[in-house]
Amino acid sequence: MLDSETVETASRAPDNSAKNSLAARVGWAILILATLYVCYFRHLGAIGFVGPDEPRYAWIARDMVETGDWVTPHLYGKPWFEKPPLFYWCAALCFKLFGVSEAAARLPSAICALLATLALAWLAFRLYGAETARWLLLLLPTTVGMIGFSHAASTDMPFSAMLTIAMVCAAVVLGLTRNENSPVLPETPWFALVLFGVFLGLAVLAKGPAGIILAGGAVFLWALFTKRWRDAFRLFHPAALASFFATALPWYILCARRNPDFFRIFIVEHNFKRYLTPEFQHVQPLGYYLPILLIALSPWILWAISFRLPKLASSSRGEFPAASAYLWTWAVFPVAFFTISKSKLPGYILPVLAPCMLLLVALLSKLIQQNRALARWPLMGIGALFACLAIWAFHDLYQFRDYSRVHWAFVAGPFFVVFFSVPAIVGGIVTISAALLSRVRLAQTVAVISFLLMLVAAQDALRKFNMDLSARIAASEIEQVNALKVYAFRVQRGWLYQLNFYLHREVPQWAPGQPGVAIVVLPRKAVVELKRNVKVLDVIYDFSEEANILRVVPLSDSASP
Repeated sequence: MLDSETVETASRAPDNSAKNSLAARVGWAILILATLYVCYFRHLGAIGFVGPDEPRYAWIARDMVETGDWVTPHLYGKPWFEKPPLFYWCAALCFKLFGVSEAAARLPSAICALLATLALAWLAFRLYGAETARWLLLLLPTTVGMIGFSHAASTDMPFSAMLTIAMVCAAVVLGLTRNENSPVLPETPWFALVLFGVFLGLAVLAKGPAGIILAGGAVFLWALFTKRWRDAFRLFHPAALASFFATALPWYILCARRNPDFFRIFIVEHNFKRYLTPEFQHVQPLGYYLPILLIALSPWILWAISFRLPKLASSSRGEFPAASAYLWTWAVFPVAFFTISKSKLPGYILPVLAPCMLLLVALLSKLIQQNRALARWPLMGIGALFACLAIWAFHDLYQFRDYSRVHWAFVAGPFFVVFFSVPAIVGGIVTISAALLSRVRLAQTVAVISFLLMLVAAQDALRKFNMDLSARIAASEIEQVNALKVYAFRVQRGWLYQLNFYLHREVPQWAPGQPGVAIVVLPRKAVVELKRNVKVLDVIYDFSEEANILRVVPLSDSASP
């Protein structure tokens, strides 16, 4: 017979196991929630609008709120048909709810990134199990591409997110999610068909017919490789077609009826001509998207380089051949499609990040099961990368004696270097140590936490680059002397669009002979040219590499400000 101590010990064991399991789940939940918040929502308004697209799209959204016209997008009072209205609608709604700000304009992209991540995690759970889904929730948001585009007021993330969710729904319709990993969840083909049509329609409302082409091309390639044409044709079910047309067509019909030139401008010029001709001046070499994809998947792309993905993918086809083929065609077709295009921009292949990361995380789990020793090396490379970033930050901080250029670490300040470098060095060393001891999952976790701490430090320091990246501070300085006229002189178009948005008017170009005292925004290199024609009274803003703001008066005018 068992003594009382043995019985008591045995009775306590399940309780301790349950407590450990609960603690692990709570820890995972906290880490995942912190990752999603830091990567997608933290410091959305840290800097002003950058580039030419953000201020233009924000202007159109603000115009919708002010005029009440939610059908025809307007830029500076004229119809603007470069993109469909989904992002404008979302940003305008955020402006109505939270006021006009950079954070409100970027919030739709952050929410779309979150929805796409959750949908892909659900697909990962159905295909590969809970552990793969958990790691996807940590690794996908911490890629450079997802962080950058979730903080951009642009159409790229809404389009990518709607297309990602549509492809997840298509996987259900194609029967790829029927396996033993999730027997509790029922199959809902009718609901999946309707959702597929809705989200594909939203993708078309986000960026146009490219959504149909990318989804259709990927499914076509999948059917070609797997010979499952009958499953592919399920996507043409009346329920999917009806929900797609009900979602996408109303705006296109209304806009075309109100604007007779809509079809020519949007479909012909901004779709066919953009793809087939170099008219929009975005010409890039044939291999342009390879380095872009490597950067977008950083820092975790180091695993893919070391894993020999094709070999592992072929070995995994025995378990989920159709699912693996689906993810590969989903990842490959957009890259091939936009590689042929005459116009290439980084955001075009954002939809590729989702299937690439799902493949990477699934193959990572398989590698750890098959060869834990081999999995150590890419983790050691990531740890070494973090340590090198810390050394680079210290080097850039203390090399400011070279006054030929402004060093980014000096501008960010010593506090940034410390708060960035400490988790980089410590996390790098711990990651390498854990990898050497074959504690691969511990090394992964430490690498993710270290990256999050480095990202927090970088986000906090980003505000100090407002003068260089955005015209927000310059516009606030100009508004303090609103009695003067404002002109732009040889300013790059990104800054010009930013000035237009922040000053809430279209800033005209300055030319010699303009009467009266005025403020002129110009690049630093154009100051000498301006001084030949005007008398410079004072410099209001003289820090950015992009522009100075000078208060000027024509030489023939002796008035003082």
